[in-house]
Amino acid sequence: QVQLVESGGGLVQTGGSLRLSCAASGGTFNNYAMGWFRQAPGKEREFVAATLWSGVNIYDLDSVKGRFTAGRDNAKNTAYLQMNRLKPEDTAVYYCTAGPRYRNPDYWGQGTQVTVSS
Repeated sequence: QVQLVESGGGLVQTGGSLRLSCAASGGTFNNYAMGWFRQAPGKEREFVAATLWSGVNIYDLDSVKGRFTAGRDNAKNTAYLQMNRLKPEDTAVYYCTAGPRYRNPDYWGQGTQVTVSS
């Protein structure tokens, strides 16, 4: 069974940084994108970032570009999301994802809470 396990969430002050990690197991992730979604209370789940198998990173949100950096280690089946200059609006549950289509992932982690104090 494929499992994705996030870690690294927590409480941080505005302007601080967090590094989320994702460990994937139970499958072969060749040609899979690994990435991150987030969901804040009362809001729709939104795509944050993804790293393709090739290592190319994808960012769609203007609010994320320049502050967040995604990456992966294919040999270790791990992914990360470095979040800098955090803002209260970044507060959400962050989910690690995997699949051939990063905008509609096949697999999801359980999520890790990120709270940015205002």
